[in-house]
Amino acid sequence: MLEAAVHIVLGRKREDVHFGIVGGGPALAEMQRLAATLSIEDYVTFTGRVSDDDLLAMLNTADVCVNPDRVNDMNDKSTMNKIMEYMALGKPIVQFEMKEGRYSAQDASLYAKANDTGDLADKLLALIDDPEKSREMGAFGHRRVLSELSWEHEAPKLLAAYEFLFGKK
Repeated sequence: MLEAAVHIVLGRKREDVHFGIVGGGPALAEMQRLAATLSIEDYVTFTGRVSDDDLLAMLNTADVCVNPDRVNDMNDKSTMNKIMEYMALGKPIVQFEMKEGRYSAQDASLYAKANDTGDLADKLLALIDDPEKSREMGAFGHRRVLSELSWEHEAPKLLAAYEFLFGKK
């Protein structure tokens, strides 16, 4: 994410963009130092770990949401919780091209070339600069969660899989 921020702020000279990075963990202090080293610290807010209410408040201020997870074997086969959260909130998404990410988000997301942070940045700017497309993508994701991916739609599939594997008891 920080590499994409450098591309946007320093490379494309966009000072109208701010990045909110939520989460804690052992890399937080290193990421904060890196933002300062890269001279983008004024454009990035690191919240650390926050409550669900604070996370929701922050996401509700976002114009575009990002999944900056790099492509690897695990990420290619996993839908991150944040993708579903973004879609439930009607937010457009940018992420790297991954099989499961595309399956889940479909037209709610733009897909950057695998691990190409410059392309990720360009996709972010494309959505920031096209509010109508962003709105349409966010609405698509929201509808998809409600009509296809919510628990009421997924629970019967999971129960059928258990029944197939273990038989009825």
